[in-house]
Amino acid sequence: MAKSKKCNAKKQSYISVPSQIIATLSSSSLQSLLVPPKKKIKPSTGFFLGHHYSCRRPGVWLLALFCFALVGLLRLGWNVNTLIPFSPYPCLGTLSIPSLIDRVGERHLVSRAAQHPHASESEFWKQPDGMDYRPCLEFSAEYKRASKVISNDRRKYLLVVVSGGLNQQRNQIVDAVVIARILGAALVVPILQVNLIWGDESEFSDIFDFGHFKRVLADDVRILSSLPSSHIKTRPVEENRTPLHASPQWIRAHYLKRIKKGGVLLLRGLDSRLSNDLPPELQKLRCKVAFQALRFAPPILELGNKLARRMQSKGPYLALHLRIEKDVWVRTGCLPGLSKEYDEIILNERRRHPELLTARSNMTYHERKLAGLCPLNAFEVTRLLKALGAPRSTRIYWAGGEPLGGKEALSPLTGEFPHFYNKEDLALPGELEPFAHKASFMAAIDYIVSAESDVFMPSHGGNMGHAIQGHRAYAGHKKYITPNKRHMLPHFLNSSLPEAEFNRIIRELHRESFGQPEVRASKARRDVTKYPVPECMCKRRASNTTT
Repeated sequence: MAKSKKCNAKKQSYISVPSQIIATLSSSSLQSLLVPPKKKIKPSTGFFLGHHYSCRRPGVWLLALFCFALVGLLRLGWNVNTLIPFSPYPCLGTLSIPSLIDRVGERHLVSRAAQHPHASESEFWKQPDGMDYRPCLEFSAEYKRASKVISNDRRKYLLVVVSGGLNQQRNQIVDAVVIARILGAALVVPILQVNLIWGDESEFSDIFDFGHFKRVLADDVRILSSLPSSHIKTRPVEENRTPLHASPQWIRAHYLKRIKKGGVLLLRGLDSRLSNDLPPELQKLRCKVAFQALRFAPPILELGNKLARRMQSKGPYLALHLRIEKDVWVRTGCLPGLSKEYDEIILNERRRHPELLTARSNMTYHERKLAGLCPLNAFEVTRLLKALGAPRSTRIYWAGGEPLGGKEALSPLTGEFPHFYNKEDLALPGELEPFAHKASFMAAIDYIVSAESDVFMPSHGGNMGHAIQGHRAYAGHKKYITPNKRHMLPHFLNSSLPEAEFNRIIRELHRESFGQPEVRASKARRDVTKYPVPECMCKRRASNTTT
């Protein structure tokens, strides 16, 4: 049989491999697929027998191609990191898992970083100067003497009912402990009011570690799991009209006589009722409750830390708290900006339920927007992050509820930052099942993963953002980006502003908004659990010189 001319011609062969697989191969795997061996193979010996023999025996040539492909795929299976059970494009529905540590990934990161010449990737992850502030919760001798008297008191008991979402409840629990200390009363474990919106019937011990809570506060307030038998049938004196920002003097004047007489006092509606300006010892107690005593229950803590470790396994990550749910747009008096259809949905809902509007009712939407009172939408968050130097390779954990508009509402973020995950993306099958339909549990997991992030940014103020701001400050002032909405939004609306100039302005506006230490006393009525300096944190040098 005559030899084919094509067999004699020197022609390079190619293997067709899907681009998704190419993206996941290491450089050595690509080398084995694309570059022929340097060593020449004798035509008459070895497994590959050369052109003459291979052309006569096409089956051998096909077998060689199959072996090359098999080796490449085996190399692929070996190199993929199987510790992270999630796709880097969960919102886009792709299936590939590109490695961030192979050389192909390195070239990808370098090329993307070049798009941000004014702020390198390392600059974005740089932490603020904590100025050597450290937690310092040393209580005075007088406070400790009073603690002994309080621990021996068996006549006064405080019951509290806390309401709202998880972080509202946390704030009220903190204040309940402080009020119990002011009154010298024992605190019965707080009762969590059933959340009517979410239908969450969780109890304190379901969400928080009660044993830890009790042990940490043993020297401050006596904590009980229930009223003692001597008071179990006592009808409590109920009070739900505590004024906003009540002082310790007001608390004693109005409640001390009543609790002494009745033995049991029941307080409701504690949200923002206790003054933020308290004596130093009570401010320290606030910090002790918020940052040390209120630890999540072991099952929540275990899963939250597990998800945080999965995010950390590939390097630093950013946590975003996105406030773009339907109820947020309704309550703030703002519009999502997705389309006329979605804007109309919000306007109709607000007309039907005007009582839901918590923002200033005398302001138009545009006035609220320019005043910085509206949440940032996904497009604005994306543009802000890019201006601050976040590279495309940034891995983002997003906390929050279902956004109005679903994936469409998130598309500006997922398009620019494809490594975009939430707890559902990170969890293995069945891991979230025990917490299904329990909003407080899910919020607690978001809290843990967000608190452990390298950088955190909320799209809007709120209880969770404030709580994490204080948590990160107490942990050493970890980076926390506070969007300067009021000053930056006019520049967002200026379409004639060159991108480089826009980025420069945005960075300048946020130069002091990265979580640097701020003294609480610089603004009246600041919450010490949001700004723990100086009552709860002091410089190491200063603490060493104290006697």
